[in-house]
Amino acid sequence: MANYIVGLTGGIGSGKTTISRFFEQLGVTVVDADIIAREVVAKGKPALEKIAQHFGKEILLENGELNRALLREKIFHDAQEKAWLNQLMHPIIRQDILAALTQCSGDYCILSAPLLFENKLNEITNRNLVIDVSPASQIARTTKRDSVNQQQVEAIIASQISREQRLSLADDIIENESADLSQAKQQVVQLNAKYQNLAAK
Repeated sequence: MANYIVGLTGGIGSGKTTISRFFEQLGVTVVDADIIAREVVAKGKPALEKIAQHFGKEILLENGELNRALLREKIFHDAQEKAWLNQLMHPIIRQDILAALTQCSGDYCILSAPLLFENKLNEITNRNLVIDVSPASQIARTTKRDSVNQQQVEAIIASQISREQRLSLADDIIENESADLSQAKQQVVQLNAKYQNLAAK
């Protein structure tokens, strides 16, 4: 396990990927929970077979991969189905995250997870960085990026912890409202130095 782990999180459309990339450019290893979550339901993986058994073969695309849009639709309107999926996925994802963190080298490592607090992944972090934007920006960015409607984005925002809760759990915050990323990049450079110092203690 990496000696020092910084959790990086933020609501949908806050710019977590962009900020993660800035850290990577500085040579920091980023373990991305989203990528791991996609890998555990890849074609041929046991989790995908269980999902297909549970929801039926129509949950798969013609090429045998998971139809994510259909699955999202099914669990969005059914709390029981969402709970079933979470019970299946969370332990596998957590296990793979821990395995990835043990491979981490460098002064410190970043764990990027949209549901860092919701899934209690902050239990394994030393410090937490929240990327913060207004709900209006979240909606505008996500509808543009994912070609989804406003209602869907609002439902996703509602399913995550509130902005206030997230900020109250943060040790560090990057305001990522501006389209000019130079400010955010500067904050990353400063935080990188700070985390290197903290990890060295």
